[in-house]
Formats: sequence, C-alpha cells, structure tokens
Amino acid sequence: MTIKKSIFTGALSLALCASTLFAGGADVGQAQSVEKKYIVVFKQDDKLPAGYEDLLIKAGGQVESKLEKLGAIEVSSSNPNFLKEVKKSSIVSEAGEENKLYPETPAVEATISYDDAAAVQADLYEQQWDIKQVTNNGESWTLPGGTGKPVSGDDIVIGIIDTGIDYNHPDLKENYAYGKSFVPNYPDPRDDNGHGTHVAGSIAAKGRTMGVGPDLKVASYRVFGPSGSASTAHIAEALMTAADDNVDVVNMSLGGYDWLQDPDYATKDVVADVRMFNRAIQYAIKKGVTVVGSAGNNAVDISSPGKLSGSDKGATHRSPSNQNMIRVSAGGQLKNLAYYSNYGVGKIDVMAPGGDLGPNYNPVTGVGRDNSYLCLATVPGGYGFKAGTSMAAPKVAALAGVIIAQHGKDQLKPSQVKHIILKSSDDVFKPGYDEKSGHGLINAVNALK
Repeated sequence: MTIKKSIFTGALSLALCASTLFAGGADVGQAQSVEKKYIVVFKQDDKLPAGYEDLLIKAGGQVESKLEKLGAIEVSSSNPNFLKEVKKSSIVSEAGEENKLYPETPAVEATISYDDAAAVQADLYEQQWDIKQVTNNGESWTLPGGTGKPVSGDDIVIGIIDTGIDYNHPDLKENYAYGKSFVPNYPDPRDDNGHGTHVAGSIAAKGRTMGVGPDLKVASYRVFGPSGSASTAHIAEALMTAADDNVDVVNMSLGGYDWLQDPDYATKDVVADVRMFNRAIQYAIKKGVTVVGSAGNNAVDISSPGKLSGSDKGATHRSPSNQNMIRVSAGGQLKNLAYYSNYGVGKIDVMAPGGDLGPNYNPVTGVGRDNSYLCLATVPGGYGFKAGTSMAAPKVAALAGVIIAQHGKDQLKPSQVKHIILKSSDDVFKPGYDEKSGHGLINAVNALK
C-alpha cells in the first residue's frame, strides 16, 4: 500500500485525535467557470504592494480577505486562467488554490457529564496521569510561577487556535480571558465540538480536573465552525491576531496539522498556502509569541516530503515546518511513543503525554484496548477522554506559559522559552536527540528549577 492510500484509509485512520488532511487542487471534472478561492502571496512580506488591486481586477479576481501584515490576500475568481495570469506579475511571489483543513472526528473518546462526574468521583484529577507526569504529581505547582500565576505583572495568556472554548465550563471559566471567532457567520468563540475545550483544560483547568498551569489564562481563537473545515487564510489571520493581542503562547493542536498534498497535483500548487502560513508563524514569533504545534497522528516519518509520499508521485508536505516553533510528538503513560504519533529527525522538538490505549493494544486488530491510558480533560458539558498529538501539544504550551510566568511577561524571547523546554526535557529513548521524542519528554519541575 502506498503512503497516500495508507494515510487516507486503512490502519492509520485509527489515529486517535482529529488527524487532519488537506484537499488540494481542483475536483476532477469540475466546470472551468466555477468560482474558486486562491491565496496570492506577494514578494513584500509585511505589506500589500502598490498595484495589486489592478492586477487582481485584470485577472478576474475579487479580494475576499486581506492579510496585509503578511503580504498576502485571499481571492475568489471564476476565471480558469486566474493563476496563470497572476503569476506573470513581478510583484507576486506565489499563488495557488486555497486549501481547507478538515479535522476528523476522534476515533477514540468517552465523555462524562457533570452529574456523572459528581457521582463517580468529585476529584477527577486522580485520573489525570498525564498532568501528573508533566508536573511530577503537582511538585511544579509549588515552584515560583509553577501554576502559571506570574511572579509579577500581567496574566500569562495562552491563545488556542482551535474549535473554540466552552467558556462556561466550571473548570475553565475562572481562567477564560476572552475569545474571537474567525468562522464566517459565527461570531461566538464558544466550542460546540469538544476539541478546543479539551485542549484548554489540559492547559489551565482548575476544578475537578487540572491543567499543567491552573492559573494560566486561555483565549479562544475559533477557526473551526459547524462545517468542520477552516481555510488557511482564516487560520493565518487568527495567528496574526493573537500576536497583535500580545498573547504569550499560541497552541495549534489542529488535528496534528497534517498538510497532505494530493500527489495528483504539482508541488507548486500548495506553495502559496505553506508560504503564507510560515509568514504568519514568523510574524507571531517576531512579536514575542512562543508557537507550539502538534506533530500529527498518522504514525509516519515526516522528516521529508519524499519519505511521506513513498511510491506516490509528487510530494507530501508537513506544515507548519518553521524551525523556530516547538513541534510535539505524543507519548503514552509508560513514556513510550504513542502508536499513532508521527515522528522524524529534525521535525520533532519534544514529546509530551498524549495518551494511547495501553501496552496490550493492537492497532491493527483493535484487541487489548484500555481506556485508562487516554487523557482526561474538559469538554462542553462535562469531561472527556481523548488521545492524540492534539492532546500532547497543549501540555508544552502550558509549560511555556509557566516558564514565562516565572520570569515575567515579555521578559523572555520565544527562542529562550524553547531552549529551556528542550534542555530540561528527560531522555526517554536513546541519549540526546532522537526522531521519536526529539530532545526528550517534557518536565515542568526541571524547567522551573
């Protein structure tokens, strides 16, 4: 089976948390006059150049949204030759069809209502092996800044680019800062999916469940709506806005953030999206934001486009690929690499607990499943067990937050925060760097000491 087929079907579809795919290129047999959306990235990376509007009008395009600070725009056009005409311009760096991100429904999850939680166990923290693993059974909360409460100055805010946050959840409402929605026609940043609320709980829950930093603040940057998809322009806009809002950390647990180029289309067709997104990441980092992203849930080596494509023609891209962000693989309760987690030399910075189904689970046959190895956190209306790199990344985002809390808001550069996280991580596999855990398993106590 080729890599392309195995990612879309088969055993790898058992990846546990919202593994995401890009649908790139045009549909076969689609009428040439159908309106499509495009991303145009200009050579100037911090503003829109003079004459760009005339260029688009002549090519039959209409501006949908402007990302002026990134030198990019989202455009709609029914001209089948739009890309060909725009790419001729000397002011254009890249242009291509805009992709959408489609998160899958988690294949493994279980929920507990508020009432059931009260009946079963008031303190659900006892079941949160993942939070205990990162904090060394809460020891990090005894250290300066360890809960996320700043030693001085303003609150430390973690921006969550996701499905939203249930800001009325009793474990989260105390630490909810604010929210913004980038979903067209849906202004409410509230989560009605569950994914973003689970991420928020892993970071800053304070109640029956706990987060790594129970005094951190979380902000909702909702990009996924009821359709289940998000355009790359809206995700880039959310990241840029979070940076302008002076958040301290951004977590992008967007289903593992797999950007899979359809091998039926040329590599150049996805370059515009990738370049725009990397500009957004760099913009945030330059403004002092530590950016954290998950590695993906397809159990594949993401170290190069060629390895991902295997025997398929074309290239399969893993993005964001910016070396300055922190990329996270998922570990299990036994400090193993979770069976679904992506890996790859140069593509993983650290590993964090993301959960799995236990040491006896066979992902091919489905035999031996043990739900106690999943990660418990908040979901709308109660609590839920999930697993995935989407559950691992927020623990790293929270760790970045408590490190900043210890030193003070705006006192550390993102590169310094990343350095502390990497250097304080525990070797769990071979000594030093490895392709599965990067620099090791995160350790909040080591990082704060």
